Amino acid sequence: MTQEITMGSLFSGSGGFELAGSIFGIRPIWASEIEPFPILVTTKNFPEMKHLGDINKLNGADLEPVTIIAGGSPCQDMSIAGKREGLDGSRSNLFREQIRIVKEMRESDRAAGRTGKQIRPRYMVWENVPGAFSSNKGKDFQAVLQEIVSITDEESNVPLPPKGKWQTAGCIMGDHFTIAWRVLDAQYWGVPQRRKRIYLVADFGGNTAPKILFEREGLSGNFTESREAWQRTAGDIKTGTHKTGTDDVECYDISDRRRVADKSEVSPTLTTKMGTGGNNVPIVLENHPQDSRVTIAEDGNVPTLTSRMGTGGGNVPLILSQSHCRSEADVREEVREH
Repeated sequence: MTQEITMGSLFSGSGGFELAGSIFGIRPIWASEIEPFPILVTTKNFPEMKHLGDINKLNGADLEPVTIIAGGSPCQDMSIAGKREGLDGSRSNLFREQIRIVKEMRESDRAAGRTGKQIRPRYMVWENVPGAFSSNKGKDFQAVLQEIVSITDEESNVPLPPKGKWQTAGCIMGDHFTIAWRVLDAQYWGVPQRRKRIYLVADFGGNTAPKILFEREGLSGNFTESREAWQRTAGDIKTGTHKTGTDDVECYDISDRRRVADKSEVSPTLTTKMGTGGNNVPIVLENHPQDSRVTIAEDGNVPTLTSRMGTGGGNVPLILSQSHCRSEADVREEVREH
């Protein structure tokens, strides 16, 4: 039995998300909008949908749970045509109300006994202007991603890309969630105008976000050029980028492995959660070509440490075990035995 997919729409306007969803069998349940005319439009087109009014007065725990919460928060403060007050501007700051409602609904669903992928909303969709990439030197889009990550993971940090320059497509891979974004131009979707917008999808219960944005086929409309440029998946986590036309796709792995893959090839700051095993203590081997010759075998095992594998004058390797740090004397004794 196929489970019905339902949607709640924030900043509903004239019902763009509701229309798009209904075309593919997603049922709009409720919408939040304050402008009278757009409400008249959606009332006519979706007579069964509930209208909830001002987003500031909504509590996610009180709303009917839905599979997807979609919304294009006001963009004026991040648009290159505006004053660029950024995400903290009085209008664009309403994005955080969307985050609040998603968190409240998920917390309520979890309290009701749902777990894992069953917690609603499973998905979040966000739309905004490309100016969000450059607003506040890239820090505003970083904040957007960080807020979305915090819905399901309070500990992970989203890195700022080199020079604060975000690519027009990318993804984030977490332990149990994924986020993907890309810029779409309305001229390739049956609209007689050039209108570029960021579309971001978050899957809080799995790895489908990149698939939704980069692999989806069979959609209606004249979008040949867009589809040819983005017909492949978001990227290879091992390399961090994947050529998909004119742009590379940034892909950040912020799972417990904390491997950040981007074009800068610079490793992030080591943290206590970068290791493996119970206590997640990282093991670092510094490889100098002339004296260490450290290689990783195909089976993933590190070779026996020798006295020439360390750093500094004595070349003593530093070993951090899962439960305790070994003393330098213990290390030297083990090296001599080998």
